[in-house]
Amino acid sequence: MLKVNEIDVYYGAIHALKKMSLEVEQGTIVTLIGANGAGKTTTLKTISGILRPKSGSIKYKGSDITKVAPEKIVSLGISQVPEGRRIFPTMTVLENLEMGAYLRKDKKEILKDMENVFNRFPRLQERRKQLAGTLSGGEQQMLAIGRALMARPELMLMDEPSMGLAPLLVKEIFEIIKDINARGTTILLVEQNANMALSVADKAYVIETGEIVLQGSAEQLMKSEEVKKAYLGG
Repeated sequence: MLKVNEIDVYYGAIHALKKMSLEVEQGTIVTLIGANGAGKTTTLKTISGILRPKSGSIKYKGSDITKVAPEKIVSLGISQVPEGRRIFPTMTVLENLEMGAYLRKDKKEILKDMENVFNRFPRLQERRKQLAGTLSGGEQQMLAIGRALMARPELMLMDEPSMGLAPLLVKEIFEIIKDINARGTTILLVEQNANMALSVADKAYVIETGEIVLQGSAEQLMKSEEVKKAYLGG
């Protein structure tokens, strides 16, 4: 579904991604794990079209999207749950969800999807008229996921969904990720909580200073001594 092929990405003179390659098969959960500053968010931003690679290519369902504008990438079926949630704090929960469907014109289907989001996240329905900035961290994360779902993505990019959440909420968020995937959405997950990420993923990549240093099934990486020592507290 997604093929990132040897992309080089720079922030000014800083070489952030070096010949980075990864693949995401349709229907799977693929996770990208690594330390802070390793290049995980940069990878997602480049796939989303927010950053442009200096070289290499990105293909989505066989089409080259390397130079495609971010809004067009959303309309092709890729949406992102950004790091730090990035909800619109001065807009209501309902308005945030409507923003997720901004590019869509199918009003009946939008209402149906809104209903699905509220069924999945009853707390958002209870707070639909509340300003998003007044929600708890867990509720804001649910809103960020709901907003991304409103774009009807086939591929969802999730950036640190467990960041800053209590352990019980982290468990809930990962159950939601599994459920979204089970209902047909492919997921590329960036996550510092390597234990949780590997427990839900099919395939995993380890990134260090902008380069993929390990890859394999999530099960293989969970058993890897290198991964255990660096990321799993083993």
